[in-house]
Amino acid sequence: MYLPRTVSFVTLGCKLNFSETASISRNVEKHGYAVPLGAASTDIAVINTCSVTENADKKCKKLVQEILKYSPETFIVIIGCYAQLKPVEIAGIRGVDLVLGAQEKFKLAFHLDGLREKGQVKILNTPISEVLEFQSSWSVSERTRSFLKIQDGCNYSCSFCTIPLARGMSRNDSIAGIMHNARLIADEGISEIVLTGVNIGDFGHSTAENLLQLMHKLDTLTGIKRVRISSIEPNLLSEAIISFVATSRLFVPHFHIPLQSGSNKILAAMRRRYKKELYAGRIEYIKQIMPDCAIGVDVIIGFPGETEADFTETYDFLKDLDICYLHIFTYSERDQTHAVTLGDKISPSVKQHRSAMLHILSDKKKMAFYEKYIGLEMDVLLETDHKNGLMHGFTANYLKVSVPFDEKLMKCMVRVRLLELDGEGAISGEIIKIYEIQDEIPVIEFQSTL
Repeated sequence: MYLPRTVSFVTLGCKLNFSETASISRNVEKHGYAVPLGAASTDIAVINTCSVTENADKKCKKLVQEILKYSPETFIVIIGCYAQLKPVEIAGIRGVDLVLGAQEKFKLAFHLDGLREKGQVKILNTPISEVLEFQSSWSVSERTRSFLKIQDGCNYSCSFCTIPLARGMSRNDSIAGIMHNARLIADEGISEIVLTGVNIGDFGHSTAENLLQLMHKLDTLTGIKRVRISSIEPNLLSEAIISFVATSRLFVPHFHIPLQSGSNKILAAMRRRYKKELYAGRIEYIKQIMPDCAIGVDVIIGFPGETEADFTETYDFLKDLDICYLHIFTYSERDQTHAVTLGDKISPSVKQHRSAMLHILSDKKKMAFYEKYIGLEMDVLLETDHKNGLMHGFTANYLKVSVPFDEKLMKCMVRVRLLELDGEGAISGEIIKIYEIQDEIPVIEFQSTL
C-alpha cells in the first residue's frame, strides 16, 4: 500500500496562524514526513485557515480547487479557525480528506498516518468549550523575524467576531516557557521576535502573570536585536507598557492598535471595551514620549447601522490622529455572532466607497510619516527577499527601506541614509555602514522624552 510521506503547508490569515503552522510543520518532520520547500506538488497539502471574513472562507475553497487541479491525488487536510467553526461545511468541499479542529491540529502528524485512500473524508473536532490547553508555537524560517505565540483565545465578546468560537477562552504560556522558546529562536540566528496572540494584552490570565512582567524579562534577552508587539487592544495598552517601550533595550517604537470605529455609537454596537476618547488618549501619550513611534490602526467599515454621519465621524477622527497607516476591513456577516441580528445593513456599493476613502487616507498618512525621515540615517534590518535588483528591510519604527540587492547582506543590520520615496511603498536608501556580528548595535536609535 502506498504511504504518503511528503507534506506542504499553506497558511491563511494572521501572524498567529503562521507561528502555529511553523510549529506543526516541525512536528510533522520529526515524525518522519518530508516538508519540501517550494515543491510543485506533495502527497499531502495542509491548509491552515482563517475565518475572520467571508473572503477568508472563499480563499480556502479556491485553494483546494487549485491544488487538485494540478495534483488530483494529493490528500487535502484543513486545519485552523474555519475548520473549527464549520467542519461539516468544509467536509462537503470536493477533494477534502481530513478536517481537524482547534485542538486536533496540533496532533496533525498522528492523524496523517491514517490517510490511506482518497474519498473518505474524516472530521475530528472537539467542542471549543473543551479546548483549554495552551499550545506554544513559534516560526523559524529564512526570514529575519520569528512570530512567537504567547497567548491564545479571547474572553471578549465583540459582536462581529468569531474568534472566541474558533479558538476558545483566553489562555497563555508562562513567562518561563516563553523565555525558553525565545532563547531557542535566538539560537537559530533570528534577529527579531514578534509577539503574537489573539488578545496579547490579556496575557497572564491563566498563569497569574501580566504582559509588562513578560516584557521586562524579554528585554534581557541576548542574541536578539528587536522585539515587536504585533497588536494590542487600546484598553489593555497601559501607560506603564507604553513608558516601558520608550526606555526599552529591545522593544521597538511600533504599536498596532485596533480601533474598528471612530464613532462611540458604533463602538458600543460592536461591544468594544473603550470609547474613542480613550483611544485618542493612548495615541497622544505615545506620541508625547515617543514622537517617532509608528502606529497602525485596524478599522472596520460598513458595520450594521453605520450611517454616513457615523462614517464621517470615523474618517475625521482618523484624519486628526497622529498615526501612520490603516488596516481596513469591510464588515462581513459571520454566523453565530450578535451582529448578524442587527438591522440597517450597509450596501456593498456604500462599503466599497467608504473603503476607498480610507485607503486613500491611509496612503496619505503613510507618505507623511515616511517623508519626515528623508535625509536621515537609520538602522535597517534587511530581509532575505529581493526583486528587480533591490532588497528591503525595516527600521525599528517600521519604515520599509529598499537598497541595492547584495546576497551577503541578507539578515544583516545596516546603517542607511534615507534618500527618497521609491513609489513602491518604501524609501530608497544608501548603505553607509554594515554592522558586524560583534558590533554593539544601537538597537533602538530613538530617544524618548521620559
